[in-house]
Amino acid sequence: MEREVRVRFAPSPTGPLHIGGVRTALYNFLLARKLGGKMLLRIEDTDQNRFVPGAEQYIMDALRWCGIIIDEGIEEGGPHAPYRQSERKPMYRQYAQQLIDSGHAYYAFDTPEELDAMRARLQAAKVPNPQYNSITRTQMRNSLTLPEDEVKQLLDGGAQYVIRLKVPRKEEIRFNDLIRGWVVVHSSAVDDKVLMKSDGMPTYHLANIVDDHLMEITHVIRGEEWLPSAPLHVLLYRYLGWEDTMPNFAHLPLLLKPDGTGKLSKRDGDKLGFPVFPLEWHGTDAETGQPTVSSGYRESGYLPDAFINFLAFLGWNPGTQQELFTMDELIEHFSIERVSKSPARFDQNKVRWYNEQYLRAKPDAELAGYLLESLQAQGINCPADKAEQIAALVKERATFPADLAREAQLFFHRPTSYDEQVISKKWNAQVAGALAAYAQALPTATDTSPDGLKALLTQVVESQGMKTGQVLQVLRVAVTGTTAGPDLMALMSILGAQETAERIEAAVSQVVVS
Repeated sequence: MEREVRVRFAPSPTGPLHIGGVRTALYNFLLARKLGGKMLLRIEDTDQNRFVPGAEQYIMDALRWCGIIIDEGIEEGGPHAPYRQSERKPMYRQYAQQLIDSGHAYYAFDTPEELDAMRARLQAAKVPNPQYNSITRTQMRNSLTLPEDEVKQLLDGGAQYVIRLKVPRKEEIRFNDLIRGWVVVHSSAVDDKVLMKSDGMPTYHLANIVDDHLMEITHVIRGEEWLPSAPLHVLLYRYLGWEDTMPNFAHLPLLLKPDGTGKLSKRDGDKLGFPVFPLEWHGTDAETGQPTVSSGYRESGYLPDAFINFLAFLGWNPGTQQELFTMDELIEHFSIERVSKSPARFDQNKVRWYNEQYLRAKPDAELAGYLLESLQAQGINCPADKAEQIAALVKERATFPADLAREAQLFFHRPTSYDEQVISKKWNAQVAGALAAYAQALPTATDTSPDGLKALLTQVVESQGMKTGQVLQVLRVAVTGTTAGPDLMALMSILGAQETAERIEAAVSQVVVS
């Protein structure tokens, strides 16, 4: 019988969640939902020295904002609790001991000074990558080189030690990556990684494998930076007797800076002027101890659907020309086989484009909610129906929800100045007379729809012996002060005939006729 698909996102709480981590979580979520499986969140906090307060909650809040639903985790619970590795500490020791008993791991008693001396010797011998491996372990203080009674004496005496994996000297390690195909690594390139530290905490490698097995994980989708560790993990599955249920591996491509010069890092956001975190992060500068704030996509006005749609395309494509996908559509079309091996270049203009598309596609009533919230914060009262009309008119000029209120200012504030270029070129006595006549006719207009206001303008202007084109741009300047903006007739219809007339009259009285 086929196993239920189970994936996990397993971040460490060492700071805010980078968008590369969000993409990893997203691909895991999409695959799980596509195949009818479960999504787990496991917090890997075995390295307590790097633990950052608030980071764990930040991770959960960020995933929730993105719409990535967790089936099992710290908040959700589940049959494989606890989902925080530090709370699972007692269970790891037995597996490290199992590896020792089967001859696949050993105790290493080397002091930091002895390890430094070993690396120095290798560097002096021009060894390009000094490491503790199948060759160098024969010259070190461990249970493979020391007499059995001395090892027992050291253990009974409470000597400091770590447990290392015993990697074979000459062996090809193979696994089939769902994105990259068959990966073959010679064991001579794999060092004897520490599995259990001297403080009794497991390292990432042991805890990761044990937890994935016990939690019945079927697919491990993670960043490319973990690819060098995969051969080690394959050996652990084999040596623990779990090779038959070893999960499928898929290593995602890197996210590059916009110029393609390197991996998009946590420091690039503020330097390059865009967020690299889903939510704003309040932290502390490691050197100065001063509070720091890093911008987030949510606080910068990005919609979660737009953000997720953008991230999905950083390394994956549906094989069609379609670019806009709801989460349900992403689930329907997603396949791990269509994830690229090549790095994906981050494009801030593209994520802005996605936000524009999603914002403008929202119902006008929802956009009115954004607008009213901003207006109320500015102390501006506006009826809901008017806000909806304004939002519908200005949304094509908005990238972020806050832009709606900025574009709406002209509906609540009369112009205090007028575009000088238009005034100097097109404002004259005849134009001023036509505008005054239009202002006089507006309050008695029976049809104040955009079409009705346009018909009235045509009628008045022609009665003055002019054409509509001669006054349209000047009329816009008189009403708004500028030459740019939404459809003029729709704008005036929302303002109302009386307000429009008073704005025109104010302009006629203030602008000096040349």
